Amino acid sequence: MGNLISESHAAGRLHATSDSEYAVLNSDISFLCVGTPSLRNGKLDLGHIEPVCREIGQAMKKKKGFHLVVLRSTVLPGTAETIVVPALEKSSGRKFPQDFGVCVNPEFMREGTAVSDFLDPSMTIIGAADPQHSAMLREIYKWAPGRIFETSFRCAEMVKYVCNTWHAVKVSFANEVGTLAKELGVDAEAVVEIFSADTKLNISPTYLKPGFAFGGSCLPKDVRALNYRAKELDLDLPLLQSILPSNDEHLDRAVEMVLETGKKKVGVLGLSFKAATDDLRESPQVQLVKRLLGEGRQIRIWDDNVSLGHLIGSNRQYIDEVIPHIGSLLSTALSDVVRDAEVVVIATRGLDVDELRRCLRPDHIVIDLVNLERASRPAASGHYEGICW
Repeated sequence: MGNLISESHAAGRLHATSDSEYAVLNSDISFLCVGTPSLRNGKLDLGHIEPVCREIGQAMKKKKGFHLVVLRSTVLPGTAETIVVPALEKSSGRKFPQDFGVCVNPEFMREGTAVSDFLDPSMTIIGAADPQHSAMLREIYKWAPGRIFETSFRCAEMVKYVCNTWHAVKVSFANEVGTLAKELGVDAEAVVEIFSADTKLNISPTYLKPGFAFGGSCLPKDVRALNYRAKELDLDLPLLQSILPSNDEHLDRAVEMVLETGKKKVGVLGLSFKAATDDLRESPQVQLVKRLLGEGRQIRIWDDNVSLGHLIGSNRQYIDEVIPHIGSLLSTALSDVVRDAEVVVIATRGLDVDELRRCLRPDHIVIDLVNLERASRPAASGHYEGICW
């Protein structure tokens, strides 16, 4: 990402400003990419959407030409119609759709692989109320592989939630299947391997692998928002309502596995919710550490992607609230964390397995939460166990 930014800036294709009016007056399209976190009750927090729309609208008031606003943020169906368009109309004094355009263009970029996801999307969705508006955005994406879907505001908004909720369902489903198979003496990996081979009916193997709980800044809050909306509409949707409790139950299993060892010193390898990112927001690994600390365990943590000094914004705020003394638990050396531990918890795929093997002792208890490939699993330990395999 850094190289792309540097190259684009040097070539004169990218400019940065903190002046929203300047940005609008010197561009044809504004991409609205603000965060939409969860409130404590699970409702989606749209507090950043309307203020940004007002800023864009006020700048549009001074602009002579047509301007298109593209909503990239994950929002519930109806947001573009009931919040974005009215806010832009009120602040700009213009009328939609003749005086300005709005499109809903949800992003499907995953943390850690955002650039490759953007350059090779599985699909592109454009929600619009006017075909001329969608045509402007289609022109921008004419280079993109994959199908471009043109649809309504609400459909585009809903598709993002359906996709994220399905991803969350797949994770929980695989974990529950793995847990049941383990108790029945069945090879969960063989079961899932056979199941995933049917790409015609079983969709795809992506996310569908027994492992740890899901987390991050997208799946949990999107599932909560969808459930909150269903509750507002007095709808009973048992599967959707069961996703987060199932995920919490899986976290409980991980905690119990560590506690059942009876050991006090625990080394946790991985703190962010997935490899190749430093995002700690709603990371189940963070919750695991918090719970184990509460049970009196001595914890040391290694995560090559997490540097406390580099955490900013809501990411830093989250970890400071959940584990205020996290800095005293982090170590930059995997070998130090493993050496001092009785139980080693593998909570990330982003580690050097050969280095881990060299550090392990026969008396180590290894608990694998991320389902390392069979060939990569450490054999030096006297006891290795997966959370649901």
